Amino acid sequence: MKLVIANKTHSSWSLRPWLALTEFGVPFEEVLFPFGPTFDDPEWKRAVSAYSPAGKVPALVDGEIVVWDSLAILEYLAELRPELAVWPRDRAARAMARSISAEMHSSFQALRGACPMNLGWIHPPRDRGPGVAADVARICTIWREARERFGAGGPFLFGAFSAADAMFAPVASRFTSYSIPLDPVCAAYVEAIQATAGFRAWREAALAEPWIVAEDEVDEPVLTDFRPHLSRSKAQR
Repeated sequence: MKLVIANKTHSSWSLRPWLALTEFGVPFEEVLFPFGPTFDDPEWKRAVSAYSPAGKVPALVDGEIVVWDSLAILEYLAELRPELAVWPRDRAARAMARSISAEMHSSFQALRGACPMNLGWIHPPRDRGPGVAADVARICTIWREARERFGAGGPFLFGAFSAADAMFAPVASRFTSYSIPLDPVCAAYVEAIQATAGFRAWREAALAEPWIVAEDEVDEPVLTDFRPHLSRSKAQR
């Protein structure tokens, strides 16, 4: 199988299936197309369209089968490898896992807009507005409920790592990058996601990337710069 992705520093959608495939030990070939100067770059879209009918990432190519969209890829993986608990085995847990994954897929626009995924920086905490606060509150409610109801078997939302954790991994990275204050349950969950071998490998590769996507370089103070080889003053950004 081939997984078509974009920059690891910025592409939250790519992280989700990559992390799931890696954590479940499913072999795949990575095909990475760096974003162009903007996310609407026509050259980039033409290159990706050779793999993905939508001209977007991620896309999974399995022989003659092409699956695009992160959630669809996770569902395909669950069908392809039923011996793996891609979704929780328990029916009630599985129902919640699918529901919150779909909610993550379609919601939280304020958080996405104000706090784009960028693994290269940590920004100091600040008030990011009521929309972001509401999104963070809802996400934390989801996490606490999943952990309370189904998390006894491990550190993830449903105990063992599942597709739901892959869906929320980019949000966990945003909470770190933008110093979002979290309660102890949610903070421990973020630590668990970022301690996985898959996330550590993704982040290490991200920090070695030579590319900057200006749209995701937030113009505000920086506490930590993990990419000193790309450091530039705010005036230059």
